Amino acid sequence: MEKPKPVTQAAKAVALVAVVLLVCVPFLVIVSTSLASTQEVVDNGGWVLWPTEPSLKAYRDILDGGIVTHALGVSVGVTVTGTLLSLLCTVTLAYALARPGVFGGRPVLLLVLFTFLFPPGMIPSFLLVKELGLLDSYASLVLPVLVNVFNLVVLRGFFQGIPDELYEAARLDGAGDLRVLVSVVLPLSKAALAVVGLFYAVAYWNSWFYASLYLESDHWPLQQVLRTYVVAGSGLTDATTGEGTVTAPQTVQMAVLVIATVPILLIYPFLQKYFTKGVLTGAIKS
Repeated sequence: MEKPKPVTQAAKAVALVAVVLLVCVPFLVIVSTSLASTQEVVDNGGWVLWPTEPSLKAYRDILDGGIVTHALGVSVGVTVTGTLLSLLCTVTLAYALARPGVFGGRPVLLLVLFTFLFPPGMIPSFLLVKELGLLDSYASLVLPVLVNVFNLVVLRGFFQGIPDELYEAARLDGAGDLRVLVSVVLPLSKAALAVVGLFYAVAYWNSWFYASLYLESDHWPLQQVLRTYVVAGSGLTDATTGEGTVTAPQTVQMAVLVIATVPILLIYPFLQKYFTKGVLTGAIKS
C-alpha cells in the first residue's frame, strides 16, 4: 500500500477529532451538570458545560441511604450473581454441545437455536414468571435470561476450535469431562470468557424492562430508577418522600446517570486486552 497523502491523513484526523468530541462533550456536560450548583443549573437553562463552583451535593443527596443507594446495591447484586450464573450455565452447556457423540446433543442444540429464532413474547414471559412464583423477586431478573443463545454459540464455536489432540491427551492422562473443562478448556478460553462475561454484565447492568414488569418500585434496580427520573423529570426527594426538593431535577438526573455509567467504564479497561483478543479470534475463525 502506498503512503497516505497529507490530505487523507488530515481528513482522518479531523474525522477522529469530531467523533471524539461527539462522545466526550455530552459526557462532560452530564458530569458538569451533576457537579453544578442549583442556581447555576437554573441560570443556564438546565445544562452546564463547566461548573464555576463544583459541588457534590447532588451525589450526597441521592446516596444518603435513599432509593438510589438501594437500587445501586440491587444492580450490583443482580449483575454479579447473574453474570456468574450465566457464565456457569453457558460454559457447561456450550462444552457439552461442542463435544461430538454427546447423547441428545443435536436435538438440544436445535431447541436452543429455535428459541433464538422465535423468542417468546412479553405476555407469555410474564405468565410463565407469574406461574413460577417469581413475581417481585430478584430471580425474575436472572432466570428468564440466564443463557443467551448468541453467547452460547460463540463459546461453542470457540470450544470446537480447540485442537482435538489436547482433549485426547487429557483423556489419556485419565481426566474426566469436568477435569478437561477446568484444566484444559477454560485456561485456553480466557479471551472468549472475558468477551461473553462482559456481554452478560452489561446486559444485566443495563436491564430495566424486566424490572418494570416483574418488580415493585421499592425493589427496582438502578437503571429503572434512572429511567423513571429521566422520563418523569422529577427530583429524587419528590419520588421517594413526596416532599419538595431543593436540588435541581437536572442535577439529580445527571448524578444518577453518572453513577449508572461509571461502573461499566471502570470494568472495561481491565478486560480490554481480552476483549480485543476474543473479537479478533472470532473474526479470524469466521
